[in-house]
Amino acid sequence: MTRGVGGHSPANIQKFLAGMHYPASKNDLLECAKNNDAPSEVLAELNNLLNDRFGGPQDVMKAYGKGSRSKLEH
Repeated sequence: MTRGVGGHSPANIQKFLAGMHYPASKNDLLECAKNNDAPSEVLAELNNLLNDRFGGPQDVMKAYGKGSRSKLEH
């Protein structure tokens, strides 16, 4: 079963990162997602990613798959 964010599959995070230019920082990802009207759940997941730099969309998905700071604290 695919883990989701707010009922969305992890791949759907990429739709909120449309237009993102890489390499990018976590702040760049958040700004892009906000500009693409990402829901608060997606913004929270991006904010909690363990990585701070991303070379491309695949790095975002790898970081998402490894979990976030908030998940590791539970």
